Amino acid sequence: METRELRYFVAVAEELHFGRAAQRLGIAQPPLSRAIHRLERRLGATLLERTSRSVALTEAGRVLLREARAALHAVDAAERRTRRAAASPGGIVLATKAGANGELLAKLLDAYAAEPDAVPVEVLLSGIGEQERVLRDGRADVALLHRPFDDTAGFDIEDLGTEGQVVLLPAGHPLAARPHVRMAEVADLPGLPVPRWPNLDGTYPDGPGPEVRDHTQLTQLIALGRASAVAPESCRSHLHTDVATVPVLDAPPVTTVIAWPPHSRSKAVADLVRTAVRV
Repeated sequence: METRELRYFVAVAEELHFGRAAQRLGIAQPPLSRAIHRLERRLGATLLERTSRSVALTEAGRVLLREARAALHAVDAAERRTRRAAASPGGIVLATKAGANGELLAKLLDAYAAEPDAVPVEVLLSGIGEQERVLRDGRADVALLHRPFDDTAGFDIEDLGTEGQVVLLPAGHPLAARPHVRMAEVADLPGLPVPRWPNLDGTYPDGPGPEVRDHTQLTQLIALGRASAVAPESCRSHLHTDVATVPVLDAPPVTTVIAWPPHSRSKAVADLVRTAVRV
């Protein structure tokens, strides 16, 4: 299979409409339809169920969509990493969520810089959920991810630590004086809706909560009494006194991991991982 065929198929599988897929790809619809037919004949499998009104994925199509996305990510990542290596030989890029892992990140970078074979490390601060994507597409060589929020499938990982979660409230809120709370108590606080983070395409899901893009916006809205949120307890280290935190007993624990592509042969990445585990 050619990468062009895989890109054609992914466009149709995601749009479930040949016209929209052709427009997205910048080609006419007839050659797109012919390309999908050729791909099905070569594979000996029906990938799409077509009617006059709809297009749906078959089970074989769902498998190819998953595998094609992974393959295209790998191709794009190979190109990006090659270009980065040519532009900045020897250095590595570490992706992490902005506002998270501040203490761990500082310790890691200091400890790694003291290693005799250390190379320059560029820190790529990402938005919510973005560090996984930039690692997959080759913009980063290694990343700090957080289970259960980030998908670590397909990466090699090492666990670095697990922590509980706290609810972030305006200082002075009645619950702020409690030693702990439960998820049911903070799931729908009157006047303090859960904020809405952007989807991958930049749009926001529907809901009553305010739209936020980063932790600075989030904490300011909480301090103003316009929102609340549940977050890993390590966030306490960079909060101001106008935001209170209370442990949430039954919130799922959050595990920070360091992740890298399984095919990586970079000594610098391996050294950074070993340093992360040590510190």
